[in-house]
Amino acid sequence: MHPALALAPALLLLLPADGASAGEADLAHHGTVTMARGHVTVTLTPQNHGPTDVPDATLRLAWSAPLADAQDALPAACLRSGPRTVDCRTGALPAAALGTPLTVDVRLAGAPSEVTVRLDTVWSGGTADHNPQNNRHKVLVLDTGDTYYF
Repeated sequence: MHPALALAPALLLLLPADGASAGEADLAHHGTVTMARGHVTVTLTPQNHGPTDVPDATLRLAWSAPLADAQDALPAACLRSGPRTVDCRTGALPAAALGTPLTVDVRLAGAPSEVTVRLDTVWSGGTADHNPQNNRHKVLVLDTGDTYYF
């Protein structure tokens, strides 16, 4: 017997009998975006409306324009995951609580006069979120230094 097949019954014991996830949580991300001279700053606070704690989550930030090759240091919780994307861990999010605020500052390639920033939770520690509208945002930002809220 293949070794992976021998583990199959044990793995099935880890799954809920009804196929449900480990719980349900309502994640949300709210904050601001500014752009000035090709620098885009996203500041946000993750939030979990509950009812279940989230052990960790991953937020993806994606820009409509490519990021410059050289970047200043990203926060320790973040890493560049593609030419236009940065993924960030939120850390644990207890139910009915705010997470740790996060600021991501990037430089864009070239000098675009505007950029669209998309924010989306791409992993939520196995919890289901039946209200994804408050953790998925798309913000058009002009290179004016003005603050845009989401």
